[in-house]
Amino acid sequence: MSKISWMPDGFSVLSAHLVVDNAVEAIEFYKKAFGATEIFRMPTPDGSLIMHCEMQVGDSRLMLCDDMPEQSSWRSPRSLGGTSVTVHLWTEDCDAAFQRAIEAGATERMPLFDAFWGDRLGKVTDPYGHEWAISTHIKDMTPAEIAVAALEMFSGEDWARKKIAVEPDALMPSTNPPTIPFKVPTGPAGVAPACVLQPDS
Repeated sequence: MSKISWMPDGFSVLSAHLVVDNAVEAIEFYKKAFGATEIFRMPTPDGSLIMHCEMQVGDSRLMLCDDMPEQSSWRSPRSLGGTSVTVHLWTEDCDAAFQRAIEAGATERMPLFDAFWGDRLGKVTDPYGHEWAISTHIKDMTPAEIAVAALEMFSGEDWARKKIAVEPDALMPSTNPPTIPFKVPTGPAGVAPACVLQPDS
């Protein structure tokens, strides 16, 4: 008898499980928007809701189910009034993938841009309230290079690059990381500022 794997075939160690308020509709949306392939679905006994569905997106397994108010943990972003989670989708061509998601019915949340940490990405919100970051890696960077690029962008000065040239470990992770005087600005209600910082005056 073969040994049973501790993780089912097709899964990775971390897998997203989304709660939506119309799973049947959402399944079709994820097919159109992200090229997902349905593996199987499990409806409730009366057939009115989806208790569980598994879909394949690239090399990853996506799970979803219908919003069920009687189950406190099965609540959709719509019923909760928002989400604090972003599903990050890697793709070879984020521009094409972003446009495909918009055409399928997603709403642009953050336009595509070349980020200081070496990725090109943008964010959309799907019709069920879930946020997706669609990204393509375009430049390999070390943690120190990312730290310098971030501080230069936020400060508008090149002092970070000069500092790292003199103290190469100054911005690297350590047991006593330096305190960087930046604060997150207050944004509009329901908007979580992502990678938006401003220096203390």
